[in-house]
Amino acid sequence: MPFIEPLSDANLEHLALEQIVPALLSHGFYYVDGLLGDLAGGAVLDQVKEMHRSGKLQDGRLAGSAPGIHRRSIRGDKIAWVSGSERGCEAVSLLLNLMDKLVSLCARRLGGRTIGERSQAMVACYPGNGAGYIKHVDNPNRDGRCVTCIYYLNKSWTEEHGGVLRIFPEGKSYVADVSPLFDRLLFFWSDRRNPHEVQPSYATRYAITVWYFDSVERAEAKRRFRAIRGEQLQLMDQTPPPGGQLGELHEE
Repeated sequence: MPFIEPLSDANLEHLALEQIVPALLSHGFYYVDGLLGDLAGGAVLDQVKEMHRSGKLQDGRLAGSAPGIHRRSIRGDKIAWVSGSERGCEAVSLLLNLMDKLVSLCARRLGGRTIGERSQAMVACYPGNGAGYIKHVDNPNRDGRCVTCIYYLNKSWTEEHGGVLRIFPEGKSYVADVSPLFDRLLFFWSDRRNPHEVQPSYATRYAITVWYFDSVERAEAKRRFRAIRGEQLQLMDQTPPPGGQLGELHEE
């Protein structure tokens, strides 16, 4: 799915409305190659490598995993969250601005979705020791995430390096394999329509991921969270501490 011409406003609009939107609506995913070009894409890669070299990438966290399950058996990446405004992230900021423009052009054509905000960027590295990320859904519980965008930064990537993102489109008899090639930008629905996995990587694998939110679903998710949090706090207020009634000390 190549797109090599300079990305003028007209080219961005064509890419968004004639390629990304139809593919998302019909297949649920799409990728474009040659997004920034060697110079700008290389600058993003250099900044990500510096984050890695300086120790800013930390083990990726898990949400709600079962006790006794080791994190590395589920995901083996190291990550950092950035806004793009940090010192040394100027090229990353350029990438994020371009992604924002593309998604804003797509937003009104995506089946009534109201996309008004996004996450910070997750910079991720799989260190090349066979680490991957098992099959999962980004947004299984309506947390507001609508579209997942992943920008890949891996030059001279070959089949032997592994690291393929495999998508299992809901209700389809096929899978879609996306290699993490340098200057490739992938879009897909974040919800249960697109379970996916990162297959084991045998070379250092870099990517930047951003999630765009459906404003209505996001607001409802925040409301549910506040309600649950309030119930938890109320329960804590009503529950005696271990060892006796409220205020009673207990020594082991």
